[in-house]
Amino acid sequence: LNEAPEPPPRQRIRFLPAAPGAGGEPGLVPAWVPVLAEHPLVRGPRFRQLKVGAGHRLDVKASGVFVLGVGHGNKLLTDRYHCHLTKVYTVGGLFGKATEDFSDTGKLVEKATFDHITREKLERILAVIQGTNHKALLLHSNIDMKTQEAYELAVNGLIRPMGKSPPIITAIRCLQFALPEFQLEIHCVHETQQYLRKIVHEIGLELKSCAVCTQVRRIRDGVFTLDDALLRTQWNLQSIRNAISDCQLKVREELEKTLG
Repeated sequence: LNEAPEPPPRQRIRFLPAAPGAGGEPGLVPAWVPVLAEHPLVRGPRFRQLKVGAGHRLDVKASGVFVLGVGHGNKLLTDRYHCHLTKVYTVGGLFGKATEDFSDTGKLVEKATFDHITREKLERILAVIQGTNHKALLLHSNIDMKTQEAYELAVNGLIRPMGKSPPIITAIRCLQFALPEFQLEIHCVHETQQYLRKIVHEIGLELKSCAVCTQVRRIRDGVFTLDDALLRTQWNLQSIRNAISDCQLKVREELEKTLG
């Protein structure tokens, strides 16, 4: 921000001594002069402090969409938190080994065979996980499922926990399967990236084998997708201003739809 072009300095009227003329009377004449208090050498940097807040965080082994709030956007981050919006991840897995931290870079603790695993068996496990989590979602939504309100929320896809709850997976499916590797798409709320790695580990156990997580990538956080994200090479003032401008309407509509 401090590298952005400076606005023109403010001017004010000062009465200055008149230039001595040939036989003229000395006096004062009005003149426009710049306000020296706003000169960069007097004022220093225009921006000394800028409040930036982090939304749903990503740990060091995860990548993808990471929402930040700047200035007034910090209040919107709080509003987004109360919306309990769904986040979407692509999660990679590898059958055949287990580690202490459930990631492929952790300390190896076990190896197992995986030739018996098929895509059909994997998808059956995923269906069980989704069904179990769907019951938990209804339990923590605090909504009477026999009411018209519950029906309308279900139609609009707005059933979600209304307060703090354990991590809940709202949808899970297999994107790719090529032994020993596989990739999942997981829709969830109140999760952590470590929780998703643990899910991969538990899937391996359910299939009479073991598995580690090779990748966790967030591809959606509420209304924000990878298309809205800025690469490191785009971390400059103009790109950030454009991103804020492009996303304002989407954020406002989401907050109005969810919070009223």
